[in-house]
Amino acid sequence: MALRPEPFGALVYHFGTRKLSFLKTPERVEVVTALEHHPDVHAAIDAAGVAAAQRPAYLRALAGLAEAGTIEPRAPRRDPEAAAPA
Repeated sequence: MALRPEPFGALVYHFGTRKLSFLKTPERVEVVTALEHHPDVHAAIDAAGVAAAQRPAYLRALAGLAEAGTIEPRAPRRDPEAAAPA
């Protein structure tokens, strides 16, 4: 995935699917780029200071990016102690 900053937000290009998407606000860019630093989308949205009234729009935008294959769910982290034999 590549992000190209624009005055309205950013263009997002996925090299594998060759799909182009738009992030319509700088705040959405902040959320998308912060995803890898947070345990889930809700934490990334919270960290960006998104107002509660805007949360559904952000979740829809992220779902659209996921449907397009631009972003992917993170594999669940496994607790190494839980996997250890007793």
